[in-house]
Amino acid sequence: MLDNRWRKTLPLVAGAAALALALGGCAPAGDSPSEDRPLRIWSGSMTPIANNFNPFAVDTATHMTYGAIYEPLFFFNQLSADDPVGLIGDSYEFNADGTVLTIKIKPDLKWSDDKDLTAEDVAFSLGYASNLDPDMVSADATDATTVVVTYKTPKFTSTSMILGSTWIIPEHIWADITDVLAETNPNPIGSGPYKLKAFTEAAYTLEANPLFREGEPDVKEVQDVGIDSNQSSEDLLKTGKLDWVGQFVANPDGITSNGHISTMNQQQDPTVITTCADVSLGCEGAQTDLAVRQALNVAIDRGAITDKAFAGLSGVASPSFALLPRDEKWLGDAELAESPQEADAAAAAEILEAAGYTKDDDGFYGKGGTPIELDLFSPDGWTDYNDAAKLISAQAAKAGIRVNARTVSEAEYWSQVANGQFQLALYGLTQSLVADPYSNYDQYFATPATAEVGQTPEKGQNYARYTNPVVDAAVVQAGSTLDEATKKTAYTTIQTEIARDLPYIPVVLNASQSFFNTSDFTGWPTTDDMYAAPLPYLSTASAVVLTHLRPAKK
Repeated sequence: MLDNRWRKTLPLVAGAAALALALGGCAPAGDSPSEDRPLRIWSGSMTPIANNFNPFAVDTATHMTYGAIYEPLFFFNQLSADDPVGLIGDSYEFNADGTVLTIKIKPDLKWSDDKDLTAEDVAFSLGYASNLDPDMVSADATDATTVVVTYKTPKFTSTSMILGSTWIIPEHIWADITDVLAETNPNPIGSGPYKLKAFTEAAYTLEANPLFREGEPDVKEVQDVGIDSNQSSEDLLKTGKLDWVGQFVANPDGITSNGHISTMNQQQDPTVITTCADVSLGCEGAQTDLAVRQALNVAIDRGAITDKAFAGLSGVASPSFALLPRDEKWLGDAELAESPQEADAAAAAEILEAAGYTKDDDGFYGKGGTPIELDLFSPDGWTDYNDAAKLISAQAAKAGIRVNARTVSEAEYWSQVANGQFQLALYGLTQSLVADPYSNYDQYFATPATAEVGQTPEKGQNYARYTNPVVDAAVVQAGSTLDEATKKTAYTTIQTEIARDLPYIPVVLNASQSFFNTSDFTGWPTTDDMYAAPLPYLSTASAVVLTHLRPAKK
């Protein structure tokens, strides 16, 4: 199962040529009726945009692949405790021990090429490529709208990942694709509200799918543009050439003061220093030493990072990796509610010196003649991340830890993170879809979700190359029970282990700001009706928002 709900802090300063190509001739808000033009979004793609609509290409597929074109069975609103909303799926039910899942899909569904979408497609999808759960025994279509899935172990806790993060694909197309990872799928056939109309490296345009089960969306075209920096996005929003973005903006009033653009900020996803942690999986560098990770953790001044890099808009991250207060009942130890907010160089020194490190003449620690020197990178143009990395470097230096901050291209960033060819990387973990941190632990901390350096994890996003048998056993235990006491005991074990081991060093709870044009389009989520998170880079939620929008009547 894939969990690729992208949540990047978006950079903005568009390449001039690319923007001219993408937006050339478009009129600003108010100059043309909104029903006569596409809704223009920036979902985080930089130029050149990869012509890739393969839902299994987690790190390279275009954002609108997920939800607008391909869909999961149900939509789980991470901002709500309500039951999931059926998309392709109509209902689901587990047997008593959680090993058999019966899924009913809606009748008379169509793919965008007018072929029938049936339970056979769903059964095929659940067993295809990285969708396949290693614990799945079988997936059988018992009639046109019913799929019965059997597992070796109980799957109660995996419900949101099975039903909300597994992309349903047409068997009549994907059965003939033999090299899934090499496939770019430039002519995608999906079940979602939109289908691909046109593609360039500067932008791609989706048009309403007339065969969508709910009928064509009211917004007939959506154009997703590639932009290479944050300032360009701000400028385009202010001039009415973008309608919807999700990015960090230090001064949102500068965008919303014109009355056309509204904003929201939901703090959900922790920004972390991802470490390549485990030598046994091929990681190299001083960060593989637990003492170095622990020392760096206490050397960081998170309060200063929040104020200076995130303009006070971010929240406090928890080393438990539960989203608080949403997941409060699953926090095993109150001491793990928050990471330290002030730097403690003395504590860092104590940790390092107990582990045998000594300072050199320049005041930096090393051991056995080898100094600690760590490489920390972030994507060029992700301004909040870039600023945070510089602050971390300076703060670590005060504690005698040398950290060199640098930026790389977005393509280089994702390649190195996925393949484990790094020491430290600023990264944003995606939170679980439901008020339960299980998917965080399963996707980011369990051994089956990682791979040796040089290989991309086939299941999950354990890019830290973290492996801990105690955590693995607790993840399995939590995933196989509906008993809350048993599950909390397992979570307490996990939280204790990962807060000590720090394969991901929490920095802040990221500011998740969205900006959207309420002058030309109506139907956006509101504080009273948060039917989906209004962030264009989120999979599925972004498509749910699109289906609620309408051009404003003027």
